[in-house]
Amino acid sequence: MEAQANINADGSEPCALAVDGLVAGYAGRPVARLDRLRIGNGEAGLLLGPSGSGKTTLLLAMAGLAERISGNVLVAGVAPYSLSRHALDRFRGQTIGFVFQNVHLVAGLTLLQNVLLAAFATGVRQDPARARELIERLGVGAAADQRAEKLSRGQAQRAAIARALLLRPRLILADEPTSSLDDTACAAVAEVLRRSAHEEGAALLIATHDHRLRPHFSTIATVGTPT
Repeated sequence: MEAQANINADGSEPCALAVDGLVAGYAGRPVARLDRLRIGNGEAGLLLGPSGSGKTTLLLAMAGLAERISGNVLVAGVAPYSLSRHALDRFRGQTIGFVFQNVHLVAGLTLLQNVLLAAFATGVRQDPARARELIERLGVGAAADQRAEKLSRGQAQRAAIARALLLRPRLILADEPTSSLDDTACAAVAEVLRRSAHEEGAALLIATHDHRLRPHFSTIATVGTPT
């Protein structure tokens, strides 16, 4: 089944992320539960839980990369697990952007080339102008031609954010992007993620055990233990 463009009855776009009773795991073994979550276009939320609670597994299940044992997930009105493997890969690449604590830049490639990898991996035509616009907006334009291994941690994180935004995703999933940062850097990364997602009209969900982020978000969900 191919992903279809979804429009609500009133002509509006569907909620970027809707989760109900999601139990996620591997090989039929439940790992974590998320009872309910809604994040609209341009909005941001937190998924809180201690280390090892299954936050990453829930994120991956939302993207169709881990097993949905029960419950429902809609991303931009589409249930990822209802798609064929080929359609899911394409849908995920064009609709969901990922930002991880380990930014996974490719050594030997420049910052700009790493950002453009998002298009290459999805088979979409590369748009260097769009990539340069993003890295300028994120304050790392001067480092566009520096190789990944020469970048500071802050520059590398902003490159990862630009890569996640490149294809104008409806949903950005960020996994522990601040847990190893000091307070100042933590606040800065959270603000860059929030502002960038809002400017792009994308929903943002940060999975974290970092309670320093709580004051910056009004939408907060908690990881539950499957029963």
